[in-house]
Amino acid sequence: MIRAISVDMDGTFLDGNGEYDRARFESIYAELVKREIKFIVASGNQYYQLKSFFPGKDAELFYVAENGAVIFHQRELLSVNRFDVRLVQKILRTLIQEYQDLQVILCGVKSAYLLKAANPDFKAFAKKYYFELQEVDSFDVLPDDTFIKFALDVEVAKTGQIVEDLNQTFAGEIRAVSSGHGSIDIIIPGVTKGSAIQQLLNEWQVAPDDLLAFGDANNDIEMLQLTSHSYAMQESSPKVLATAKHVAPSNKEAGVLQVIEDYMKKSQRP
Repeated sequence: MIRAISVDMDGTFLDGNGEYDRARFESIYAELVKREIKFIVASGNQYYQLKSFFPGKDAELFYVAENGAVIFHQRELLSVNRFDVRLVQKILRTLIQEYQDLQVILCGVKSAYLLKAANPDFKAFAKKYYFELQEVDSFDVLPDDTFIKFALDVEVAKTGQIVEDLNQTFAGEIRAVSSGHGSIDIIIPGVTKGSAIQQLLNEWQVAPDDLLAFGDANNDIEMLQLTSHSYAMQESSPKVLATAKHVAPSNKEAGVLQVIEDYMKKSQRP
């Protein structure tokens, strides 16, 4: 019996315009509440951006944000995994010195940070995903925050090589993972959407196979590995398609909502 649902956002829950059928979801969510099924938004994006998609419900849902580095519920921080400050400084030096064409965002719990000298197009892009965002003169002096992730923008063709290089350079200290379209996240080893969701399932005493999970990119793999009720979106990466037990219709066709509706029709109310 499904007792929790976790959804990635970009390329999964959201359509090609970065939206979803809100009226349809309202109807589905009302039924989920009746059945006491918890709804988890699981994304590499910032919490403050994610909750903006669910006005009026932002306190009700669970948010696994920044690829599992933080968990929020009822507008409170439930859990955080942080980088050591010295490692943050070391990573920033490497990124700035060795990858001149790379754009970087330093993600903290309070806000995200990027350089004032960053590419204007990148700044505009960043503002779409980071609702709490500050520009700084340099990263020589770090802001007063707890740092949980680095978000990089690179040439799409170089993504795989840069991920490999970073994982070799900082072996055991970080994990670099592509989240698609030239985006790379640098996260804490062992901290994933999957590990954060498993933490929630443990607290709720919910078995992994009572989870319904949806994703499309490589940073969703650990989440999809938790359950036999795992769905890759139709246009997912090859690794995700190989990991998930099922394939959902395209995000452009509201595939997540279709599958949830089908599950609810097939199952009896508790």
